[in-house]
Amino acid sequence: MDRKLVVNAHLAIAHGHRVEVTEHVDETTGESLIGSVIDLDTGIRYRRVDVSRGESIRWLGRVIDCTVAIGGPSARTVLTVDVDGDGRGATSARTALRGADAAVDAAKAEADRWGGGDREPEPEPERFW
Repeated sequence: MDRKLVVNAHLAIAHGHRVEVTEHVDETTGESLIGSVIDLDTGIRYRRVDVSRGESIRWLGRVIDCTVAIGGPSARTVLTVDVDGDGRGATSARTALRGADAAVDAAKAEADRWGGGDREPEPEPERFW
């Protein structure tokens, strides 16, 4: 499973290098922010200064592509990383539960729209031949 990471910094990580990525979950929005990227082959650590100490998720992967934008008003790097394993650690459990809750609410609304499945069927009228 590939993941595309966009970081507002210059991160020059070579193709094929193994990386460890730490994501921090923002308590208010539930979105994940990249807190650090460690190039395991060279030992270089890239870390954000303004990361809160909330819930964090750590996962490993291998760099497939690295594009560093130079010039202009902002620094930016786009990393494409092939996640090791099944990638379950790359997603916040809180975000997954929020999506599951939304699916349950949508299913309930659809059931209410169609009359629900909890009604007892009307008795069949007697048949006369």
